[in-house]
Amino acid sequence: MAGIRINIELCKSCKLCLSACPRKLIEMEAELLNSKGFHPASPKEEGKGKCVGCAFCAIICPHLAIEVDR
Repeated sequence: MAGIRINIELCKSCKLCLSACPRKLIEMEAELLNSKGFHPASPKEEGKGKCVGCAFCAIICPHLAIEVDR
């Protein structure tokens, strides 16, 4: 089963991954801040098990914060 992992310390809230995900399975954390003061992206809770492993999110991430498990 595919899934994504986001390193919250590398994420700089650019939101490119949100638009890249064809299933819209990524959201921005409203409450959480990383050590640099950014609200990081995170996989949606209701999206668990729905990722197809396309890796569009990881490819578009300029900060290399996303890893895809296939």
